[in-house]
Amino acid sequence: MKQILCITGNEDKFKEFQKMISVKLKRKKIDLPELQGTPEEIVKEKSKLACRITKKPCFVDDTSLCFEEWGGLPGPYIKHFIESLGDHKLAKTLLASGNNRAKAITSIGFCEPGKKPVCIQGTIKGRITLPKGKLGFEKGWSKIFIPDGSSKSHAEMTIEEKKPFSQRKKAIIAFEKFLKRLN
Repeated sequence: MKQILCITGNEDKFKEFQKMISVKLKRKKIDLPELQGTPEEIVKEKSKLACRITKKPCFVDDTSLCFEEWGGLPGPYIKHFIESLGDHKLAKTLLASGNNRAKAITSIGFCEPGKKPVCIQGTIKGRITLPKGKLGFEKGWSKIFIPDGSSKSHAEMTIEEKKPFSQRKKAIIAFEKFLKRLN
């Protein structure tokens, strides 16, 4: 496969993908609808829509933060929970339950013209804390998630420190292996 389209409006995310994958990527911004469903359903459908529009192999990604206590919510809707409540109120509400266990999942949806979309995931387990740290995605949930095996939130880690605790990196490694099997 000569080139794959990465469907994202986020330049930083695209640069991160380029650093982690050996396949040649080209970025394309497409306004896809906000879908509902499981992380797998969402990325499969979005990749299928993007492939239909571009008529080229492409992938999308979506990251979920799933709270054990809440049956996996907010999951793929974490962005909306953070925007509505803020990270402090969201973490405080969950911590009041007594169960702060969570997992971060990056789902990659990939589709080629004429084929069914696939979903590849990377998962990191951890716990929720009150916000701490200033690194990472400022408006995301990185301040409230501490991966298992670390005492720091994602927002307290440098890029090097975060490497062994990155669900996106795990997803990209699995995606790269999947792509190699296609060739």
